[in-house]
Amino acid sequence: MNSYENKNLILAMSLMLAVWLGFSILFPPVKQEQVTPTEPPAADQATAETAAPTITPGPAKIQPLNEAGTVSPAVTDNSVPGREITIETDKYQAVFTTQGARLVSFKLKDYKATAAEDAPPVQMFESGPLRYATLRTTGTEGFVLNEDARFETASANLVEINGDAQYELRFKHVAANGMQYVKTYRLLGDRYTIDTTMELANTAATPLRGSLGFALVQHWDENQDSNMYDMYSFIGPATLNKEEIEEVDVDDLKEGSVAYGADVSWTSFQTKYFLSVVVPGTGSSERIEIRRKGDAVENLIETPVITLQPGERKALDYLVFIGPKDAEQLKAAGHNLDKVVHFGFFNILAQPLFLVLTFFYGYFKNYGVAIILLTVLIKIIFWPLTHKSYSSMKAMQKLQPEMQKLREKHSGDKERLNKEMMALYKTHSVNPLGGCLPMLVQIPVFFALYKVLLDSIALRHADFAFWLTDLSAKDPYYITPVLMGASMFVQQKMTPTTADPMQAKIFMMMPIIFTFMFLNFPSGLVIYWLVNNLLTILQQYFIHRKKA
Repeated sequence: MNSYENKNLILAMSLMLAVWLGFSILFPPVKQEQVTPTEPPAADQATAETAAPTITPGPAKIQPLNEAGTVSPAVTDNSVPGREITIETDKYQAVFTTQGARLVSFKLKDYKATAAEDAPPVQMFESGPLRYATLRTTGTEGFVLNEDARFETASANLVEINGDAQYELRFKHVAANGMQYVKTYRLLGDRYTIDTTMELANTAATPLRGSLGFALVQHWDENQDSNMYDMYSFIGPATLNKEEIEEVDVDDLKEGSVAYGADVSWTSFQTKYFLSVVVPGTGSSERIEIRRKGDAVENLIETPVITLQPGERKALDYLVFIGPKDAEQLKAAGHNLDKVVHFGFFNILAQPLFLVLTFFYGYFKNYGVAIILLTVLIKIIFWPLTHKSYSSMKAMQKLQPEMQKLREKHSGDKERLNKEMMALYKTHSVNPLGGCLPMLVQIPVFFALYKVLLDSIALRHADFAFWLTDLSAKDPYYITPVLMGASMFVQQKMTPTTADPMQAKIFMMMPIIFTFMFLNFPSGLVIYWLVNNLLTILQQYFIHRKKA
């Protein structure tokens, strides 16, 4: 083969390598960690079992407990056993503790851990040792506040909130130096947002000066296994700093923390499909530090130094969102939270694909059908290009006798052979690389659709038909990858080739290589490639029939 013919072969092999290695280059593997803390120690369990509630358990009325500023300035008794308050809404079940007025458990009712019918709900935070409790508040200097400080609340042990109803869960703590803390969570029955306020009041006779820290706390398990199709999704802390999302590798935090200034809009901990995020209000954040403490990752929001005169009050506000990476929910929450829904390097292509996919889903209520229709649409767009490519390959096939004569004539002079080949291509208006052009153009679309199917929560556990119950996961029986490989084999058989036997063998290896590649890809992506192959076979059949 001369150098011009080799370009076809080299390009085809490069395309295979691009798909094979592209994911590891463009989407570096990120070790997936399951944020599931260990079981609480026996001592903690005993405390929870023997804690005496201060009020009778039962549903509470959906109304504020008391007006701000009417709490008693009496010093809180830290020896009182802690208790838990469970909040049931349409969206989630949240459990708070009076020990630090923190969140210890959070379950999402609309999302299951697996696609199984009897699967438990997704747990954003799971009850365990209190060091993992999140929405933690601590203080320094005159604002001394321990993370385990006992808070008082008038709330019932169980509160149910439905629809658009609201509820204020209010905790109070008064320190020995006279600093009074009132921590209020405003919860909604149909939203994942929690408006949080820490109201400070100086009940002492002298000024008090200090700062507060408000932190997301996430348990981090190094030994948790990851699923094959999850390995390319980011998991860890991410912060919107100066309008750009900055992600931090948890492993890098072993070398030291990462700090941000006052330009931060929000800070979060993200998994593949879910996130917990805090948006600090005006004056509530001067510095944000992402750090690792043992097996916990913390997003710590630090206030400026505050001085309160006797009788003076100050409120610090935070918006908390704990839930799915759902674009509509995040956009409704504001503060550019919807920037979380991003498909990486190919986002400019992925976003339109996702919009078209959801458009089709709106009509058919089946993402498998939506993927097939999207494939047909993409094929229609690429139809003229494919047609031109097929014609180019047919023309190259017709030139084989003349190309063979040139090889024999100039077998000892490669430079002359290349010039003669170039002249032959030019005379017959043939592009030797034209046959590979459609695949080259479709690779970015392939990667973009891969990210959509991999990272979009809309596709999570999306059912198609028969055994395909989760289009974001691999085919459990590998049926679709095998069918895809078979269709690719038929497509290669119908594609015009050169007379070179080595090149033909390499092209025929592609179905085998792609089949093994696709075994662990999301089944939705395999469906796309399978349908695309079938449409290409149909197109080649009609083109061949027309030319015949």
